[in-house]
Amino acid sequence: MTMRDDHSLAGELATEAGERLLELRARLGFEDGRALKDAGDRASHEFLMDALRRLRPDDAVLSEEATREERMDPRRLSAERVWIVDPLDGTREFSEEGRADWAVHVALWERGALRAGAVALPAWPGSAQKPAQGRTLTTAAPPELPEKVREPFRIAVSRTRPPEFVRELAARHGGELVPIGSAGAKIAAVLTGEVEAYVHAGGQYEWDSAAPVAVAVAAGAHASRIDGSPLTYNQGDPWLPDILVSLPDLAPTLLAGIRDLHRQTP
Repeated sequence: MTMRDDHSLAGELATEAGERLLELRARLGFEDGRALKDAGDRASHEFLMDALRRLRPDDAVLSEEATREERMDPRRLSAERVWIVDPLDGTREFSEEGRADWAVHVALWERGALRAGAVALPAWPGSAQKPAQGRTLTTAAPPELPEKVREPFRIAVSRTRPPEFVRELAARHGGELVPIGSAGAKIAAVLTGEVEAYVHAGGQYEWDSAAPVAVAVAAGAHASRIDGSPLTYNQGDPWLPDILVSLPDLAPTLLAGIRDLHRQTP
């Protein structure tokens, strides 16, 4: 079992899950959004769990769609290798016709660090919803980061609940806010040059960021908590409330700006 095998497997599983989700989306349509969300979560989770049980039977798995008992299984915390997956990141966007900002995340944590990861973007803009034209970002072949920070720089934020301090951060430093759906799509936007940063402090879980962070770090991007401390994974409580991913040259400015704003908060 080589590192290359794990990188490739993450990419293959994320891509296959994404293709299955596109087929499900086309078959069920958008009339009943709740049913489409539930079917997508369930189908992708079952596919990924079955594949990992078969291909990596000795590894533990932490999935968003697992039961609470499965997530809290103490064997995961003592395991040397844990796959952290989000079978459908951005269910809201998945259930809305024409939206492409949803993703599938597959990451491998090993002995304290993320080792491999892939983010499938099956309905990437311009793909005409065809699986073969989607995109998967992986640690096997990390994307090349933009060479410099554009001005004004752009920060990806939640479509529905962007943190107020991020508005202030952008205003103080001449940045612009770009609403994007799933966390995976936001971090992918940093890696592909659509934006220069992603800042979030409204609460997340490990599966929301593990795979995109693995790819971001492999590509040379900055990834941390918003106070600059490391992002840690495979914790007993998978809650991971905030994150900053950016082009490396922009990170010092954003971290300093966040510190200044928090000092001024009464």
